[in-house]
Amino acid sequence: MTSRELTGLLSLAESDASLPFSRKVSDWAWRLAFGAIGWPWLLKSLHGGSKADKRALMTALGLAPDALPHLGSWKADTGFLRHIVMQIALLQPGIVVELGAGASTLVAAKALALHGGGQLISFDQHAGFVDATREWLDDNGLSVDIRHAPLEANVEGWPGRWYSVDRLPDRIDLIIIDGPPWSVHPMVRGAADSLFRRLSPGGVVLLDDAARPGERLVARRWRKRWPDIDFSLLHDGTKGTLVGVKRVAGVPPAPANDNGGAFRHAARAAGIAALIALGWIGRGALGEFPDPAQASTTFIDEAAASHRTGLLRQAMVSQVESTHLDSVEIARSTGIRLPKLPEGWRVRDVQLYPTNSSPAVALSLTTPQGEAVTLLAGRAETPADAKPLVTKRASENIAYWENGDQALALTGTMPAERALELAAMLARNT
Repeated sequence: MTSRELTGLLSLAESDASLPFSRKVSDWAWRLAFGAIGWPWLLKSLHGGSKADKRALMTALGLAPDALPHLGSWKADTGFLRHIVMQIALLQPGIVVELGAGASTLVAAKALALHGGGQLISFDQHAGFVDATREWLDDNGLSVDIRHAPLEANVEGWPGRWYSVDRLPDRIDLIIIDGPPWSVHPMVRGAADSLFRRLSPGGVVLLDDAARPGERLVARRWRKRWPDIDFSLLHDGTKGTLVGVKRVAGVPPAPANDNGGAFRHAARAAGIAALIALGWIGRGALGEFPDPAQASTTFIDEAAASHRTGLLRQAMVSQVESTHLDSVEIARSTGIRLPKLPEGWRVRDVQLYPTNSSPAVALSLTTPQGEAVTLLAGRAETPADAKPLVTKRASENIAYWENGDQALALTGTMPAERALELAAMLARNT
């Protein structure tokens, strides 16, 4: 089985037969406690991203549209995969280390092939999955140093079992963390910081599932332990991504582990369970529970995806922007009538963009105030009419309207009121 196949909600089964009884009790207490409040995050993880986002990602990488037909559950979502591609395009890393193989392995390997040809070293705890993934990558013409790394190691200062990694390079430019699963321990991925000393200046750490309670606590500790790495939590996917960028070479040593035996493990688990029961973590420290995932494939999602794709193209050396806008040719070839751009607006890229129904036209634009926006025009049905309405997708505000049989949407990260103001300028010229 590979990440291309349809899989269940839970990750592949783990074995804890080698753990002492006290550790088993402690780890199970943590799992039960975090499982009690973590179900909204687990439910949201079922949605791997919109079809529009996935199609845009596959197009940018030159992969077949069905290369990753099933995302979600324990696999990476399109938001996290997009961050991998963007960081590889920007960094052009020489060495990438991945913890937890799968969909991210295919995407990272393909992105590296397009941007500098760096080496990808991937670790996963399931030997059969490693072998199947290696064959899957070979079928796609990609070569990856993918290794079986059973969960047998203990990292000082962190709970759970960690990958038995070996033969690591001295310097790593990008660390991708998508394992082990939370069912080992809600904070098990914190042990990934055992690799942070190897991170090169300007190097990047990407942590998947960063909106979950366990990963948020991990991020808090990382910020204290690694002051030379700037961490930020991004919510532009279904699960959240933590991005860390190393500012300077050299980091202080991590604090010593607080070893306290079985009683302390149990006490920690009981304490965290009590805090959860009081709602301190779930609502106070971590914020409100997320809304259930929306599996929408509307024109609005296409607009958001086209904006993200445009930004990605501009960050990629291999992708050449087309700044020439010929509205007459576009109307003749596609039947799409573009509005006249207001004075001072600059065209950064013009692209045909595939949608569910028919090709659309995506214009990457810059306003006189320096705002980066994307105008998507195509044939679609929306709740709007000639007067723009506004909605939100992740960090983008999208103002949309209709003109006859075609729909238009303006996407950017400006406030909603500003998005409506800019859209009104275009609507008057439609």
